[in-house]
Amino acid sequence: MADTGTILQFAPFQSSVDEGFWHKLSSLKLNKLRLDESPIPITGFYAPCSHPQVSNRLTLLAESLPADSDDEPLSLLASQGNRNRCPVPGILLNTNTLESFYALDKQSLLKAEAKKIWDDIYSGKVEEDSSVLLRFLVISFADLKKWSFHYWFAFPALVLDPPATLVNLKPASQCFTSEEAESVSSACNEWRSKSSTADIPFFLVSIGSNSIATLRHLKELETCQNNGQKVLFGFYDPCHLPNNPGWPLRNYLAYICSRWGLEKIHFFCYRENRGFADLGLSLVGEAEISLSQGGRSHQNMPNVVGWELNKGKKGLRCISLAKTMDPTRLAVSAADLNLKLMRWRTLPSLNLEMLASTRCLLLGAGTLGCQVARMLMAWGVRKITLVDSGKVSMSNPIRQSLYALDDCLNGGKFKAVAAVESLKRIFPAVEAEGVVMAIPMPGHPVSSQEESSILQDCRDLSDLINSHDAIFLLTDTRESRWLPSLLCASANKITITAALGFDSFLVMRHGAGPLDALRNSQAETLNNVSASMENLSLSNQNESVRLGCYFCNDVVAPIDSTANRTLDQQCTVTRPGLAPIASALAVELLVGVLHHPSGICAKAEFANSNDNGSTEQPLGILPHQIRGSISQFSQMTLVGHASTCCTACCSTVVSEYRTKGMDFILQAINHPTYLEDLTGLTELMKSAGSYTLDWDNDSENDVNDDDDCIEI
Repeated sequence: MADTGTILQFAPFQSSVDEGFWHKLSSLKLNKLRLDESPIPITGFYAPCSHPQVSNRLTLLAESLPADSDDEPLSLLASQGNRNRCPVPGILLNTNTLESFYALDKQSLLKAEAKKIWDDIYSGKVEEDSSVLLRFLVISFADLKKWSFHYWFAFPALVLDPPATLVNLKPASQCFTSEEAESVSSACNEWRSKSSTADIPFFLVSIGSNSIATLRHLKELETCQNNGQKVLFGFYDPCHLPNNPGWPLRNYLAYICSRWGLEKIHFFCYRENRGFADLGLSLVGEAEISLSQGGRSHQNMPNVVGWELNKGKKGLRCISLAKTMDPTRLAVSAADLNLKLMRWRTLPSLNLEMLASTRCLLLGAGTLGCQVARMLMAWGVRKITLVDSGKVSMSNPIRQSLYALDDCLNGGKFKAVAAVESLKRIFPAVEAEGVVMAIPMPGHPVSSQEESSILQDCRDLSDLINSHDAIFLLTDTRESRWLPSLLCASANKITITAALGFDSFLVMRHGAGPLDALRNSQAETLNNVSASMENLSLSNQNESVRLGCYFCNDVVAPIDSTANRTLDQQCTVTRPGLAPIASALAVELLVGVLHHPSGICAKAEFANSNDNGSTEQPLGILPHQIRGSISQFSQMTLVGHASTCCTACCSTVVSEYRTKGMDFILQAINHPTYLEDLTGLTELMKSAGSYTLDWDNDSENDVNDDDDCIEI
């Protein structure tokens, strides 16, 4: 029994935040709120005490927050009528910086929330939804780089002046007759079992002269009083203490005093044990309230308290989830952070979902392939396939960033396999696959015994290209790029080429395929990226305006470039800084194509040009070719239109491939002049050889006449 005649003291509300709430807040902050610091309506949950030694807390769950998107179903609907989750309205203020968090005017925020409660009392809203008496406030700062969260709860409580005096407080079992106790328990259990009333935290307990108890809504008070019934003001008490009621009683008394003008109040602190009313744990008390002059005036709002204590002192709380999170999940969140922050201000139109679903095929897992793979992951691409037939040698790890010394031992691992293993160590969520396969090349004849194996490689390469959205040509030799260029032109795939010299580089995107969109494709389109590229295919009659491929400027067919070459000519001898530059530009080119409205059919754009379209794209211009030189520290953008005599992408070659299939490829591999004859390059070279030039040598002095010289 509590001491009587003393000031009524209340056990403070305690908070609890589920880990899922912070994950949901992080997602909401990154994807929807961004820089918005507007108050966020949230919902807390609490229930009556259910253990004699443990108080219940007001809890925040993932569903306490609003949905990330309009398409996400409202999860709160599942909590309605849940006896263990009484919903309580609250407000979350999440700041963008820690300094802003500390600078918040906490007392003003507390008063503003208490004013809502005070207004609800006088407007009659409490009778309709009694949970508004428990309004709460949370201020927070989410450090999404470190996965730490600073926060502070406030449970606004209206302070009665003078304070309420406790007349008596006893276990409920000592305050009722046996008949009344049985009836009260039965009525409480019935109230708690109905979905329509189970989560209503404030109610009336009316006991008639016949000892029959009934639980009623607050708006029925006058009816109970007119019937001469004994009335107790009941509430779900989260507190377990035997001598103190819980925090919800504070605003409940203020409501009773202000709304009904009662000076003596009998209250019922409802508590449970194993899901049923426990009158031994529940409390019944009587409090006296002195109404000060003007105390019932709406204009005179009482003082307010309510900031939660941390270890007995006023202060914020901080939680770090970095150590408890799954490393893979943490890696995914950290990897996406930079990209999602881009959408806050600089690139709101950045389509991360498209990037994540784009399937990229990298032909070559050497210096360029390693750099491109890592750059793709940095842009959020999650589906990467690497193709290479070579093994990691001792000279590779120092230049090729995905390999280490262990990959070179015992003859070396296959590059495609080792590269995938490395990518998954760097970022476990990447969907990477390695394919060990050589690319058949023109100028490298094959014997009849090798034909079946080579043709199978051609089919496998064709299947790989058809099942991917973007293809990178990153091989060492010119001729190894021919077959992929042909297959990409036929399938109308986004194709990016990167090639290195000693101190120069070329990065380019191939133009769209020369023929109409595929009608007889062997592989169905697997996603919207491929579908959109096929729909943008240009017809044969528009070939003159197509952008060219890697081979469009050639006047000879690709041949064996490694035969009769010294070691320095066989290896890709380049300045070390070239590969990272070219690889980065290649990936930037792909991202630009994916985000351009015209996709693969986008025109070549130049800086400061008036022909870049009516609106500038957020990622900037989209060039056709980028050629750079480290020796000159220079870079320029060029454009080359598709050639009608191209050995890889012209309509003649693509049509011949579609008609003859593997027989055509075998001819191109075994007969060096076949492609030149087919495309008309042979005749073109003969015509060029028939031209003669006449030189005018009338004056020997003209040789030294600078005025007639043209600088080229």
